[in-house]
Amino acid sequence: MASFIYRGDNADAYSNGIGETIGTLDGKAGVKDDPAKSLNEQTGTSFPKTKTKKDRATMFTDAFNWEPKYQHKFIMTVDGIPSYLIKSSAKPSADNGEVVLDHINIQRKVKGKTKWNNIEITLYDPITPSGAQAVMEWFRAHHESATGRDGYSSYYKKIITLQQLDGMGIPVEEWTIEGAFIQSCNWGTLDWSSEEVQTITATLAYDYAFQHY
Repeated sequence: MASFIYRGDNADAYSNGIGETIGTLDGKAGVKDDPAKSLNEQTGTSFPKTKTKKDRATMFTDAFNWEPKYQHKFIMTVDGIPSYLIKSSAKPSADNGEVVLDHINIQRKVKGKTKWNNIEITLYDPITPSGAQAVMEWFRAHHESATGRDGYSSYYKKIITLQQLDGMGIPVEEWTIEGAFIQSCNWGTLDWSSEEVQTITATLAYDYAFQHY
């Protein structure tokens, strides 16, 4: 029975148990030693190439060539609400569920359901046009307090567009948020000691989002 031994310049050599070297670990695994071929060619495996000095130099110069996106350069479009009132917004985010498949003493994991997380937006509430009234009109499509009636989803769910802009005002990223509705809304607080402007915060639930570019 073969046993592994150390053979100086070839630590992967192994013997047949009586001191005769009969091959290498690569040979035993079906890999033939061929100095004319690279390790990738011999094994059929693709290993990443080491970056050359030229690659590293390019990476350094490229680090000064890109233009960042800015958080304050965006427009959100919601039907019935003036876009210039929407002060801030979270971007879409999602989680993939995890399903565990048990097998004896190991586990295999696969994707479960995809869940798109709620986003929060903040709006200014000027005297006119009234931000509070605009949000309330949307909220009333969900539920009418005066009568206690709830609306159909085709009435209160909206398609929202979220665009990030460059310095010239040109959209450089665009999302469509499908089936959005108000999950919760806070029309703000009042305080005699405060000089803050009035704002409204709303948490929006939605079915899914799609990034166009």
